Amino acid sequence: MFPELKRLIEQMGKDRGIDKNVIIEALETAMLTAARKKLGPHVDIEAHYNEDVGEIEVFQFKTVVEKVLDPEVQVSLGEARQKHDEGAERGDSLGIKIETSTFGRIAVQTAKQIIIQKVKDAERDNIYEEYKDRKFELLSGFVQRFEGGSIIVNLGRTEGVIPTSEQIYREVYKRGERIRAFVCDVKKISKGPQIILSRTHPGFLKSLFEVEVPEISEGLIEIVNVSREPGKRAKISVRTKDKDIDPVGACVGMRGSRVQSVVQELRGEKIDIVPYATDAVTYVCSALSPAKVNRVFMDDENRSMDVIVPDDQLSLAIGKNGQNVRLAVKLTGWRIDVKSESMAAIQEEEGHKSLMRIPGIEDATAERLFDEGFKSIAMIASADPDMLLSIQGIDEKSVAQWIEAAGRIIEQEPGGLKSD
Repeated sequence: MFPELKRLIEQMGKDRGIDKNVIIEALETAMLTAARKKLGPHVDIEAHYNEDVGEIEVFQFKTVVEKVLDPEVQVSLGEARQKHDEGAERGDSLGIKIETSTFGRIAVQTAKQIIIQKVKDAERDNIYEEYKDRKFELLSGFVQRFEGGSIIVNLGRTEGVIPTSEQIYREVYKRGERIRAFVCDVKKISKGPQIILSRTHPGFLKSLFEVEVPEISEGLIEIVNVSREPGKRAKISVRTKDKDIDPVGACVGMRGSRVQSVVQELRGEKIDIVPYATDAVTYVCSALSPAKVNRVFMDDENRSMDVIVPDDQLSLAIGKNGQNVRLAVKLTGWRIDVKSESMAAIQEEEGHKSLMRIPGIEDATAERLFDEGFKSIAMIASADPDMLLSIQGIDEKSVAQWIEAAGRIIEQEPGGLKSD
């Protein structure tokens, strides 16, 4: 049934990357199943691969008895000695070889199906073991087909899938076209391993830079963070411990060659490369590039910043539909409120005026308080007295009066808290 079995086992193992012991086990299981179909489920049988002769041998075991009552499990002493083993004794368990050619067409077909299934299972296990360790890697393949909006990618030994949610908006591919993607997950399901690929994952952008910029793959430059709106715009922050290396310049490349290679792969997605800084204000100002920043007011406790830019830079700082500032927020982890100089001046004037509603606070004092971050009556009412006292020229008596007066004003405001 299996001509040149030894050669076939070795060839199959080599072609499909499967341990030959797995194939042998599948063959043995298949032959046992075929034997049981012919002989019935109650017989005692075993199957072993004989490497010397290149054959799966099937043996039916029978007990040697004086008088046979059940020919399926017993053999007479005379027959045992005459046909099988001259030294057989009563009570021995005698293995009698069965000719596999007698199993019949249905049994053989069943055996083949078992072998095919076992080999498929082994292949799936091998592929899962290989790809589970390749999570977060960049892979290349060819577009095989489309299923319900998903792109099925031929990766060689297996397929990957790019779900609709992991595709860049408006990107169109044709069958047979080369495609690069990022392995974002590897799942083990009943049909085999499922390799989830992505072109929208921030890691995809990071991996592309690792390919294009040798200093990154060598560990000389580190990509600290990535923020993306796939297909539109992205920002990456980079740093290095080597003072002789310009991390931004290295990522841009000569005449922009390196960053342009990434932009082309992403089909025109704009990329801002930002130098990382441990100083939060410097980092946020860089993240808002290409806009220029005039002043920053930082609230460390709430991780927020008010950023003041020249009037003609406001739309650039905010970006189309808020995109630039939104990406800067994702990149830095700080809440950013961008205002123009004109807007800030109006708010400051209104802030000064509101603070002057508190008895005892005049114009110069209101300006000082505003500059120190106390920008509203509510902030004065809830202020820590020690924080107000730390401002030069302010005494303890005034602080107590301001806090009490501010509290009364808030209670009297529409919607304010009323005392009982």
